[in-house]
This record gives sequence, C-alpha cells and structure tokens, in this order.
Amino acid sequence: MKDLNDFPGHLIRRLQQIAVAVFHSEVEAAGFDITPVQFAALSRVGTHPGIDQATLAGLIAYDRTTIAGVVDRLVTKGFLSREISASDRRARVLHMTETGRAALERLTPAVEHAQTVMLSGLDETETEDFLRLLKKATDAVNDLSRAPLRPAPKDR
Repeated sequence: MKDLNDFPGHLIRRLQQIAVAVFHSEVEAAGFDITPVQFAALSRVGTHPGIDQATLAGLIAYDRTTIAGVVDRLVTKGFLSREISASDRRARVLHMTETGRAALERLTPAVEHAQTVMLSGLDETETEDFLRLLKKATDAVNDLSRAPLRPAPKDR
C-alpha cells in the first residue's frame, strides 16, 4: 500500500485544514470573526450585487440548501441585506451594505496575506504552477462535486 502522504486526497485535506487555520488567524488579527465561506459569499455579492442566494451558492461552490445560513450570519453581522426579488417572489436578492463594504476592504488584505502564508513553502514560479495545476485538477472534476462551481448567468 502507498504511504498516506502519497495520496492527493490526504494532502488536499491537510492543506485545507492548514488553510482554514491560517485564514482564521489572519482575519482574527484584523479584528473579524468570519469564516472562509462567509468571506467568499461577501466577496461574490460585492462583485455581483443583486444576485439571488441560489446563484451565490453556485458562484462559491456551496450547497444551495445551506447557503441561507451563511447569508443569515452575514445579514446578522450587518454585512449584507436581503430582499425578495421583484422578478421572482421565491428568490432572495442580496446586496452588500456600507458596513459590509468597509469590512471587505479591511478583510481583503488579511485574506490575501493568508494566501501567501499558505503557500510560503513555494517560490513564485512554483506558486504559479501549483495554482495552475490546482485549477486544472479542480475544473476537471467540478461536476463530481455535491456543490459544483457555477458561473453567474451573465458570465456564461
């Protein structure tokens, strides 16, 4: 049997554990209590104002049935507002608040620094290669996910 450290799944899980720990350390140092998924949601609403929750779930590759809880927490923090869609009464559209914009502006450098820390064992060329290969591997199996990444309707 192969050594466990030769299994990509094991290494990906370990890197995910490290990534979450580093993320939390950096954002807490910046004065925030926010998860990686909440940051992803906040960031995507910032770039796609007025999107509905289902579209947001696809944009961050998150389960559609549990995205409401993520949005609830961001609304409670005052970062997002949620209202009933004018075109589909079943849908909820999302907008970033001024508080959310200010938070995102302060969070972004901390999150960017976390990315640098996560890959600090790689030089610049290795980082570029790693990200290119990680994107390629992820894209190739995206549809196997319970929550595949989906572009926004206008991005398609």
